[in-house]
Amino acid sequence: MSATRPVGINSTVSTSTSSAQTSAISQQSDTLRVVAESVGVYVNYGSNPTATNENIYVGTSDDLKISLGPVSAQKVVGVTKGSSTIIDFPEGTGSPFDVGDTVSLTAPSQSAFDFSHQTVTAVDRSSGVGGFFGTRITVSYNSSGVSGTFADPDATLRKSFKVAVKTEAGTGKAYIQQVQAS
Repeated sequence: MSATRPVGINSTVSTSTSSAQTSAISQQSDTLRVVAESVGVYVNYGSNPTATNENIYVGTSDDLKISLGPVSAQKVVGVTKGSSTIIDFPEGTGSPFDVGDTVSLTAPSQSAFDFSHQTVTAVDRSSGVGGFFGTRITVSYNSSGVSGTFADPDATLRKSFKVAVKTEAGTGKAYIQQVQAS
């Protein structure tokens, strides 16, 4: 028997015969737990998923744990504002993110720089260009209206995802929670 520890917030989605999505969830664990109430649900996850009858099925008799893969997160040392936003990572580190991933930035002491669920459009791993030696990525977030200069030593960029659910008949709820299993 394994134990689970909740990570992050629990999301509740009302189900119907149409696909419904959660809001963006910052990945903090490699496992997603889904519990269906009243009726079984089909579950899909990703940047902008749609649930269909071909996806993972979760019945009402038990929960299901879905592997999300490794957690992708990186410390942020610089932000260049503009119609798209450039994120700089520390020297000697790389980017755990690829083009097409969706990411969310949390800057605890400069929340004006925070953004949620934006798409990575470029990853630059070249070094020594203009004296810059770290990996940087471009995100499709328009930060041109953010005031101030970025200088938050605790800022973190995390991969984010959404979960979509649907049912074949009836209405109910699905509860979605990242967990750590032991």
